[in-house]
Amino acid sequence: QVQLVESGGGLVHTGGSLRLSCAASGRISRFNDMGWYRQSPGKQRELVATITTGGSTDSTNYADSVKGRFTISRDNAKNTVYLQMNSLKADDTAVYYCKVTYKSTYDSPLSTYWGQGTQVTVSS
Repeated sequence: QVQLVESGGGLVHTGGSLRLSCAASGRISRFNDMGWYRQSPGKQRELVATITTGGSTDSTNYADSVKGRFTISRDNAKNTVYLQMNSLKADDTAVYYCKVTYKSTYDSPLSTYWGQGTQVTVSS
């Protein structure tokens, strides 16, 4: 069983910043990737940013709408992924979900787990 604890959401004015955190715990041998997605009312859930385990360095991927404003990072010692969000806009208002893809054991298949979501509201 895996648990994801998300934090850092809230209300901020346009141009402000927030930092989201997602701490993973449970039976995890290694992560394949960790990421953030968001969903606004009436819209489909969309990718915000992901960070994927690489050989010597991780690789990151961002939605075009957040490039240059958001930064994803991870702390492997804490099994935590972060999303630093700067220059926030009203369009960034959404519920932000953490997602991890991981292996429970060395030879197990990849599994995916979603967090419960944290609300980010940007007011103009």
